[in-house]
Order: sequence, then C-alpha cells, then structure tokens
Amino acid sequence: MTEIPPRGRLSTRLLAHGREPDPRFTLANERTFLAWIRTALAFLAGGVAVEAFAADVFADPYRTVISVLTISVGLLISVGAALRWLNIERSMRLGRPLPMPLIIPLLSFACGAAMAVVIVLVVLD
Repeated sequence: MTEIPPRGRLSTRLLAHGREPDPRFTLANERTFLAWIRTALAFLAGGVAVEAFAADVFADPYRTVISVLTISVGLLISVGAALRWLNIERSMRLGRPLPMPLIIPLLSFACGAAMAVVIVLVVLD
C-alpha cells in the first residue's frame, strides 16, 4: 500500500476536512474556474479598451467611469470565481450539495447595468 504524500500548508488550511474527490470532478471545477477567469480578463480588456479607444464616443469623465466600472466587474468576477472554486471543492470533499452560483446573478446585473449606462450616454450625446 502506498502512502499518500502530505498536502502543502495552504492546501491543508483551505481543504482540511473531508475526502479527496474524484480527480475528474476537481479538474472540471478547475476548468470552470478558468472559464470565469477568462471572463474577468475580458472585462479587464474591455475597460482598458474603453479608456484607450473611446475618446471620440464618450466625454472624458463618462469614459473613465465606464472604464473603472468595467474593470471593477472583472475584479469582482475573479474574486467570485476563486471563492466559488473553493466552495465547490469543499462541498465535494464533504459530500454536500453544490452551492448556488452567486457569481451568475452578479454578472447578469453588471452587464445589464453597463448596457443601460451606455444606452443612456449614447442617447444623451
């Protein structure tokens, strides 16, 4: 019988309880995390693009606000993705039901609010 090597300190702190889940589920959780990170990076790139290339579309203070809000949504998504990954990993290890994805309503609300702001700014211009 082979002995399972000990986990690192961070892994031990974050995932101290329960049993090791099937690696396929852990890897699927990781792929989902990476998909959310790609979404966060898209928001980051969108915020940078608005600030850099939309000078002729939006006035300076509006452009800055839209850019900062877009980048902030990317930040919230990346933090939410990390928390979601951790919560799902813990749920799988403890045999609990998977938590609801709170990041999805956040993303939907943020996208809707951003679209409303852009529509208002375009109509007012």
